[in-house]
Amino acid sequence: MSAGYDTNEPVLPDEPTAEFAPPETDTTEGRKTIRKAIAASAIGNATEWFDYGVYAVAVTYITANFFPGGTVFALATFAISFLVRPLGGLVWGPLGDRIGRKAILALTIILMAGATFAIGLLPTYEVIGIWAPILLILMRLIQGFSTGGEYGGAATFMAEYSPDKKRGFFGSFLEFGTLGGFVLGTAVVLALQLILGEETMTEWGWRIPFLLAGPLGLIGVYLRSKLEDSPVFREVDGQQAKEPNAAHGLRDLFSHYWRPLLAMAGLVIALNVANYTLISYMPTYLETQIGLDPSASLALILVGELVMMALIPFAGRFSDRVGRKPMWRVSVVGLFIGAIPLYLLMGTGFVGALAGFAILGVLYVLQLSTISATFPAMFPTQVRFAGFAITYNVATAIFGGTAPLVNEALIQSTGDLLVPAYYMMAASAVGFVALLFVRETAGASLRGTEIPHQEGSDV
Repeated sequence: MSAGYDTNEPVLPDEPTAEFAPPETDTTEGRKTIRKAIAASAIGNATEWFDYGVYAVAVTYITANFFPGGTVFALATFAISFLVRPLGGLVWGPLGDRIGRKAILALTIILMAGATFAIGLLPTYEVIGIWAPILLILMRLIQGFSTGGEYGGAATFMAEYSPDKKRGFFGSFLEFGTLGGFVLGTAVVLALQLILGEETMTEWGWRIPFLLAGPLGLIGVYLRSKLEDSPVFREVDGQQAKEPNAAHGLRDLFSHYWRPLLAMAGLVIALNVANYTLISYMPTYLETQIGLDPSASLALILVGELVMMALIPFAGRFSDRVGRKPMWRVSVVGLFIGAIPLYLLMGTGFVGALAGFAILGVLYVLQLSTISATFPAMFPTQVRFAGFAITYNVATAIFGGTAPLVNEALIQSTGDLLVPAYYMMAASAVGFVALLFVRETAGASLRGTEIPHQEGSDV
């Protein structure tokens, strides 16, 4: 009997029936189904991170139109959406385990895209005064609440649709979508800067990228409407092995699965400090601290992100061969050792910044490419969505979304431009310790109501 159940539960068959079997990659229909699942998951994730990417690279325009007090207030508004992500995880996660991944993913993408679109329509501080930043903060809170279910749900959905032996490869395309959203946001802002110029961008051009989230969201809803829920969820749901209600699911999660909750939190700290320091804060760092031209800064970030996107599927496939834990070890050790020298290299000018950012990005990709294969596999089916969503969003709220604000504030107070490197080193050390308590799950099945475990794993 699985931990956390008060009644007898059915034992799932050794092999899933055809109805619940994962799609086979050696058949035309199976490949078609997996491609649909990848597209449905990735487009939502891309829409989510398109918003964060646009906000990160357009922070100077946001400051000019909403926060006369300075950039720190704009970065604080970037961070504030992360405060409600844990609430979103607490709401959407248990619901996703109870009523299904697909329904929750449809709701979250509508909320995310709608709020992002609304930002593009907001009146500025000059027009309505203090109500302008208040409305912006409200939209950011809606985005944060929806993101609390979007990312965990998409990763869980993708992992449960993927064949066990290729989960790293197929799951990596979710992160391809993540960076795709960032790249699209960066590219749109850069193109508009070059076409419209700084003055027009500050006046009204900044609105265009936010308005593009509307059609992106509609595409995501359409793609997700064309798929059934994941085979793994439907199997457990069909056997009536799920929790009877969401509250019971949360009690089960915190009572019986606190060890993977803590281990995953440590990995998320390492992941998201690197993520938000490298991708979200880097444009501000290069412009305000290194003194690069805004267009040069965005071009540098764009090139680096494109390189990372190209590497993600290869890294995901490699993790299916060598395991997830070796990839993470190389990443956190490499970031710990390389952070200071690579940040010093970035301070030498455009070429040095490009090289330093690229190397840090490659090291970070070793983590990023395995998220959708690693994190969902740390929990059994009946609490998988909730375990992922709650842990990921709590850790991200505290250490991820605050990273740009923390880095900027510490640099201003200390005058030390290496603060982001120190922060990344500390987070990597936390990730290394957490990794000691993580099971290797490459190739393990996600079916059933027990925690997946690869045979011969060292935990």
